[in-house]
Amino acid sequence: MRKNSFRKPIKPVGKVKKSWLNPFAFMEQKLDISGLLGEQVPVKLVPPFLYAAFLAMLYIWSNHQAENTIRKIERTQQEVEDLRADVTTLEAEYMFSSKQSEVAKKIQPLGLVELEEPPQRIVLEK
Repeated sequence: MRKNSFRKPIKPVGKVKKSWLNPFAFMEQKLDISGLLGEQVPVKLVPPFLYAAFLAMLYIWSNHQAENTIRKIERTQQEVEDLRADVTTLEAEYMFSSKQSEVAKKIQPLGLVELEEPPQRIVLEK
C-alpha cells in the first residue's frame, strides 16, 4: 500500500510571481523552513514559540527602560552637584558682602558715613 503524501503544487508557466514584493514568500524562499521542519509546521510548537518571543521582547524592553532610568538619574545627580556648587558660591559672596567693612565701602559714594560712637538711648520720663 502507498503512503499518503502531499502533492507538490504545479507552478503556472505564464505568470511569474514577484516574490520580492511579498516578504513572507521571500523569507520562505531564502530560509527554506520546509527543509528543516518538513512540509508543515507543527501547530503545538507555535504557542511556546510565541511565549518565548514575548518574554524576549519583555526582557529587551525592560533592559531599555532600566538604561534610560540610569541615564536620567546620572543627569539629575550632575545637575544637583552643579546647583550645590552654585549655592555654596552664592552663600560665600553674600557672607562677604554683608560684612560691616564691605557695607561701609558700598554706602560711601552715597555720602553716608559709619558712626564712630555708639548710638545714644533716649529715655522719656512720664
